[in-house]
Parts: sequence; C-alpha cells; structure tokens
Amino acid sequence: MKSFDPIPQVVDQVAHEIVDAAFAVHTALGPGLLESVYETCLCRELAGRDIKFRTQVTLPIEYKGVRLESGLRLDLVVAESVIVELKAVEKMLPVFEAQLLTYLRLAGMRLGLLINFNVPLLKTGIKRIVL
Repeated sequence: MKSFDPIPQVVDQVAHEIVDAAFAVHTALGPGLLESVYETCLCRELAGRDIKFRTQVTLPIEYKGVRLESGLRLDLVVAESVIVELKAVEKMLPVFEAQLLTYLRLAGMRLGLLINFNVPLLKTGIKRIVL
C-alpha cells in the first residue's frame, strides 16, 4: 500500500471551516430540504466567513489525450483545495464516495467532503475522503 504525505494543515483547516459552516446551516434549517437550498445557504455561510469558493465548477476530463467537456460539475471547490459534494438523500450509497474519489483524481486534489444534509444529526452525514 502506497503511503501519502499527510494533508497540509492549511487544507485541513479549510475542511474544518467547511464542516463548521455546514453545521451552522443544518442547525438553522434541519433536514428535509432540497440539495440546492443547502448549497445556496452553505455558500452564504462560507462567504460570511470570508472563505473563497467556487460553485458548480465544470470538470473536463482527458480521454486518450483529448480534453473533453463531459458535463461533470463539482458542487463546491473551497479555497482551491477541498472538493465538497453535497447530498440531501435518505441513504448514502457507496457510489457517492466513488464519485467524489473520481472527482478528486480528475481535479488533481486530495481532500473531499461528502455532506448529506438529510440526517437528524449532521455529524452522521459527513464523510471525509482523502486520495
């Protein structure tokens, strides 16, 4: 098994800020809303904390040496270092983790957060994914 360098502390701090912001949103709204609502509110929370982010980021893929616009979209890229994939689903599926791992690989990033807002306790809806 190949070992990787630890996630840099600055990137880890960004992840903690994202989680804190997600907790603030979940505390205010609770479960049961559309993913787009949580995304809008999380963006507002991040902006209020002066955390740089981009939303609905197009992710092209390279296939056989050709760059293709594939229609892949990342929910959030925060501080150019963490990919955040948002969900508002009844049950988390393994394919969501696989999706985030693929996004990390294609984007050349190492840390992702999978956040499902449709849970009574948000801590049970957060999965940290490291590539």
